[in-house]
Amino acid sequence: MTLPASVPSGTTSASVTPPAETDVARPAIAIENVSKVFGHTGDAVHALDAVNLDVGRGEFLCLLGASGCGKSTLLNIIAGLDAPTVGRVDVGDARTTLMFQEAALFPWLTARGNVELPLKFAKAAKAERRAKANELLELVNLGTFGDKRPHELSGGMRQRVALARALAQDVEILLMDEPFGALDAMTRDVLHDELERLWRETDLTVVFVTHNVREAVRLGDRVVLLSSRPGRVVSEFPVTIERPRRMDSAAVSSLAATITDELREEVRRHGGH
Repeated sequence: MTLPASVPSGTTSASVTPPAETDVARPAIAIENVSKVFGHTGDAVHALDAVNLDVGRGEFLCLLGASGCGKSTLLNIIAGLDAPTVGRVDVGDARTTLMFQEAALFPWLTARGNVELPLKFAKAAKAERRAKANELLELVNLGTFGDKRPHELSGGMRQRVALARALAQDVEILLMDEPFGALDAMTRDVLHDELERLWRETDLTVVFVTHNVREAVRLGDRVVLLSSRPGRVVSEFPVTIERPRRMDSAAVSSLAATITDELREEVRRHGGH
């Protein structure tokens, strides 16, 4: 699901404090000592514990970790959909949007109509909405599919429409929660190329959650590994492999193997508790 309107941006915190004065060196996302607890004493679930992480402007950051480690919770906090129990997240005045694994398009609307939706909520004129939607559909290589409804599109095409709808919100930070997890390998590979191209062309800051280690290395400037619950940052891996990358390249496979070994050790450590 992609949010149909811009997610509130700014600072989300247990105790809200004003964002720092604008500075060109300030990260796009500053996560400071963030912890999240669901429930109350006795049945409380400690999802995140003292997470500290900066994401640079224009960076493509991939988050990895075992199921239940708090990756999606952290995305929701960055997006402003949830608040930390402790700590703060600062995105300045940047606009954010969150894409989920399911495209969640409205079936009664065409591809163009789905992309126009956030523009309609923003009260853009009809002609402006149509022109912008057409432009974005071209950007995701669906220029000739604007009049098709979701059931007439493949899974990969629906995700492209969802991506175009996210970009229609004129965002600077794109949060993606396993957006390609349900797709076949070939479609996923094509969408990796498309996403990388869009990231380069739009100068977005991207935080991408995945369970696929090779996918993280294929896409990311940096891969951050979270511990099993409660989620903590346990390792960071800069990815210096020249772009464009291939999932099956020797360099990607080698770094993915190193990260996988550490991920397995983290899962094993958690399983021993």
